[in-house]
Amino acid sequence: MKIDHLAIAVADLEAALTFYRDALGLEVERIEALANEGVKVAFLPLASGARIELVQPMQEDTGLVRWMNKHGPGMHHVCLAVPDIEAALSRLAAHGCELINPQPVTRKDGTRYAFIHPRSAFGVLVELYEKPS
Repeated sequence: MKIDHLAIAVADLEAALTFYRDALGLEVERIEALANEGVKVAFLPLASGARIELVQPMQEDTGLVRWMNKHGPGMHHVCLAVPDIEAALSRLAAHGCELINPQPVTRKDGTRYAFIHPRSAFGVLVELYEKPS
């Protein structure tokens, strides 16, 4: 298991890029609108192979907006890459973990993901990723 990305919730993607891209010097791999999730994401790779993902809501009725209304902008979740997401979810369920997504969601590129509720992860929202082979 390894860290795939750290997601940071931002209200204004371009403003956030003035820090992460311009001041820190991170390269922007791409910026993508994920309409079905209601977010716009900037992907900034790190030397470790992990990425920072800046996530801006594009509509008002998303979980990200509700989260930002409660917590403000900032660190949103950590994403762990797993080789078998269904096995990981089964293991978590067997340990009594609260799963936001009991079944993985599949993106257009074939990546499968699921979130674990922060109540089960000591206050941290955790996402699991299984990338297509």
